[in-house]
Amino acid sequence: MVDGILQGIAPPRPLFLPIVFAHGARIENVPLRAFVANPTKISNSLRQIRAYLHPDGVSCYFDPYVEAEALGGILQWEADDRPPMLRWPPNIARGEWPKDSRTLEELAKKGRVAIGVDVIRRMKSLLRDDCLLMAGVTGPYTLGALLTQQSPGHAPHPENVSDAALDLAAAMIAPIATAFLEAGANVIFIREDILPALSAEDAENWAARLGTTINIIRFYQALPVLLLSQACSFATNRDAILQQHWDCVICPVLEGAALDRPGGFPELEPAGLGIALPTEAFDASASSSADFDESVRRVISALRPAVVTTAGDLPVAAGMERLKRVWENVLSP
Repeated sequence: MVDGILQGIAPPRPLFLPIVFAHGARIENVPLRAFVANPTKISNSLRQIRAYLHPDGVSCYFDPYVEAEALGGILQWEADDRPPMLRWPPNIARGEWPKDSRTLEELAKKGRVAIGVDVIRRMKSLLRDDCLLMAGVTGPYTLGALLTQQSPGHAPHPENVSDAALDLAAAMIAPIATAFLEAGANVIFIREDILPALSAEDAENWAARLGTTINIIRFYQALPVLLLSQACSFATNRDAILQQHWDCVICPVLEGAALDRPGGFPELEPAGLGIALPTEAFDASASSSADFDESVRRVISALRPAVVTTAGDLPVAAGMERLKRVWENVLSP
């Protein structure tokens, strides 16, 4: 199915590729802080997630701070069961990388990138070709905003991201994606969590910065997926984004009006279109599962997307039962 998508051929059904990584900490009964640093715990949880959900792919490593940490950022854990905040040591100027002799390729081998590589290799040996191995890298605007954030926990603003920070971010994600691909990853998600209002020129420059990483992913015959979260203002940036030539699956979040009127979704060929289900749909307090399933079924019937995923990594407390029902009731062959 991946080979067909890479050739522009829509699959007979969507690939079901939910991002379920942090939830493994709950399965393994360890704090998130310990979980993300333990390849054995991660691999064990992935085996259990796959046995329960039977997805087309497993989430070997997804963390929004991997690249920033490799560039010298320090993770500040306020609680072991919640995502950390990022801070920068005083000797690193915002938007710059450490002044040492190491190249970005060498920095990309630091810290938890190596853990992700280890997990992918373990799962490749265990699953062989029975399941796609997925990993995530951070998009240029999202990483650039982290590089220029004002203080730990301060909401990053994409409008403040300089060209230098965008160039550094784009240069950093390529070797990290390469490390995951060389280990055996089949799907690389490029996660853009935030975008400014894009002019046509901004969108062209953004696509050009992503081009190297997308080309690398395709060189390894893996599937590149550009995941655009709720905060990316897709409705605002729709025309600027769709005017670009993308050699990847574009995957905006399916929410609000798009659930009721799928005709307003991106006008892309099915092989180049994915949909991301909003993570809040899997909260315990979410509205009727039957209504949501019917909305998703209607959209998939209208659009025939190549990929169905989630808008991001599902939180530790997310309900796996509901995600399984979506798969069984809507997507399974």
